[in-house]
Order: sequence, then structure tokens, then C-alpha cells
Amino acid sequence: MSVRTRLSTVAAVALTTAVTAGAAALLAGCGPEDPGGPAAAPPVSTAPAGAGTAPGPGGTASPTAPAVNGTEGNHLTISNGTDHVLMNGTSVDFGTVVRDLAWSPDGAKAAFVDGAGNLMVANPDGSGRVLVARAPSGETWSHPTWQVSTVQPDVELPLKNNIFFAAAKGGVSRLKGIAATSVDGTPQVLRLGTEEGPDNKQLPQTGNTWPSAAGTQGTAVYANSDTGEVYIRDDFLRQQGGSLLPGSQPALAPGGEDLVFVRAVGGHDHVFEGGVAERPAKDLTPNATTDFTEPAWSPDGKTLAVRAPDGIYTLPVDGSAAPVKISTYTGLPAYRP
Repeated sequence: MSVRTRLSTVAAVALTTAVTAGAAALLAGCGPEDPGGPAAAPPVSTAPAGAGTAPGPGGTASPTAPAVNGTEGNHLTISNGTDHVLMNGTSVDFGTVVRDLAWSPDGAKAAFVDGAGNLMVANPDGSGRVLVARAPSGETWSHPTWQVSTVQPDVELPLKNNIFFAAAKGGVSRLKGIAATSVDGTPQVLRLGTEEGPDNKQLPQTGNTWPSAAGTQGTAVYANSDTGEVYIRDDFLRQQGGSLLPGSQPALAPGGEDLVFVRAVGGHDHVFEGGVAERPAKDLTPNATTDFTEPAWSPDGKTLAVRAPDGIYTLPVDGSAAPVKISTYTGLPAYRP
């Protein structure tokens, strides 16, 4: 059974493991954080998110006066490299800079890169901060993601609870990983092994960016800025992987069975779904007149949040409607389960 087939079926036994990497854009210093440095705490608007409509960049109506927050009751969180994270209709002060915020699969912990460039874990209210690992001088860390596995019937394998991320130094990015429970630990470069198949082709060891892990068996995808491809990393029974399709900024569905990613079309970044298991990729933003990037899945797997230059938009994963602006606050969208 191929890696591509495993990714498309939740019940497939061989789904697995996780990979991490920060996007090349983030590594170059143009990620979710505002380029001008930390901003003031974002105001919280009480205006309804759907007040007024007008043609939006997704091709249909979008709010003209959305709430600045836009996160109440929908699990969405937005971070932009300040101390404050928007979530559940309010602004939460983490007491430290929060970059590239990612949530554990159970929503109990947040992983992020702090203002010193170190990997941190904290409670959802910013309390209980733990220094997981300290970034070496001259090395930039980005885009952490959680690799978690659960007990599999009749399979005796150690459970996984790791954090993977991208580490860039001297213009070269590699994937690293560390146990999520580490305290001031030392991450290791992730082994990527060889591509599945008779040729045993060596997978790219550098240029790997933008990790996304999901599902109960630790499956992950990542992008490579040198090849322009999205890859899968699988180490359920033995560690292997392979290229899936052209694209960047991949995000794996909560169950690990589906994929969204970004691809340039007609001068703009579009968000695509699918493209695995011989199923054609579907453009979810065909009428986009702006860049839609950094897709994030809702916990129920039905909605995507994406970033645009003027704020955060949401759209259905099935492509049945165009993106609608939910927040004027610009940052990295992530859903807390």
C-alpha cells in the first residue's frame, strides 16, 4: 500500500509519524509576525463578525465591518508575534512573545517560539510556561507542530509525544524534533530516510519547511523550498516518506486523512485540498484576487482558516463557498481543539 493511499484513509493501519518544519518565508523573517516588531495589544471589538457585506477577494460577500477579534465560539486563535493571542472572543496575554503558535491535539497545551527564539510550551492562558529547548546562537526556529500517537490494537509500538520544527542556519533549513515533555533539552535532526519504493531514493535533508502533524498515529507532512514539493513522513512500522505533490504550507486534517496546501495561480496564492491517492487537487479559492496563505483546519475538519493581507478568512473545506473575512486582525491562524 502506497504512502499516498495511506494518507487518504483514516482507517489505514500504516498511516504515521510526524514531521516538522517552518516555512521558508518564516525562516527568512517574513512569517506571521508583523515586520515592524511587536505591536500593542490588539483591541477586542464587540461588533458582530457579520455586520454588513461587500464583495470580498474570495469572489463573494465578506463582512465590511467584522469584529477585530472574530474568534468567539469557533476554536480559532490568532497570533502575530506579540505577547497577546486572540482566542474565544478575547485577547490573552501570554506574558512573552508568541510566534508560530500550535496546539496539542487535545488542546491542553500551546507550543510556540518566544522572543528569544526558544521553543516553549504553556497552558492555554499563558501560564505554566516551560522552556522545552534553547535555540543555539545564529539558528532560527519556526513552525512547531505536535506529533502524538495513541495505542494501536495488536501493535506494540512506543507512544509518541514530540514536537517537530524547522531550524535554519546560514540559509539552510533542516527538521528537528524533541520530546514535548523536555525541559531545556537538546533537539535532534530528524531522520527522513529513503522514499518508499524499489529505488530507495534518498529524500532531501535540507530545504524542509512548514511541518504539519495530525491523526492518532503521528502522520505528518512538510514542504521543501528547494524542490517545491509537499512530502509525507511515515514511521509507523518503519521510517519512510515520499513526495506527494507540488505545493507549500501544507496542513494535515485532524484525522490525518486529508491535506490542504498553497499553490500559486495567476499571480496569487490559492488554497488547494486533496491531491493524494490519485484524487485531483481542488482549488478552494479559484476566484481569489489576493493571497490566501497559512491554512489551518477546524477541529471538526469542516472549515479552514486562512490568512490574507487584510485579515483572517474562513471557508468550507468542500469548496462550497468563497472565503469570508472573520477578523481584521492579521496574524497566524490556528485552531485549538
